Amino acid sequence: MGNNIVVRRKGRVLAFQALYSYDVGQVPLEDLLKLDWRNIDETEDANSVEEYLAFARILISGTINHIQEIDSVIKSHLSEKWEMGRINKVTLAILRMSVFSLLYQKDVSPPIIIDEAISISKKYGTDDAFKFINAILDKISKEYA
Repeated sequence: MGNNIVVRRKGRVLAFQALYSYDVGQVPLEDLLKLDWRNIDETEDANSVEEYLAFARILISGTINHIQEIDSVIKSHLSEKWEMGRINKVTLAILRMSVFSLLYQKDVSPPIIIDEAISISKKYGTDDAFKFINAILDKISKEYA
């Protein structure tokens, strides 16, 4: 069994990338779940790879299957001056995945979900996106905890 934190981080990054592709490129769910576009590291342990691919698939399919509910929750926590269309696509993919986790993955504590979202945002998002993500997820976690 691989290091669970590393496995889940890799799974979340893949899921975020897939959700971004879903939104921007209208890539069908079946194609996203193949994850054949990912970078392959030959040095990785095969069991760890299977674990993070499985975790990514749960996040991807769960988020897409509940996307209307997730978007509704996000919308309800935006300030009045914000609307969904203004949210950067990278930020939106991270938010959607994280809201799915907050709503449906009760075995993962909200602070971990939020920390992971912030970490991914700092690496892949715009400069201040992590602050926006933190604020929205914090509000949602308090309501749905």
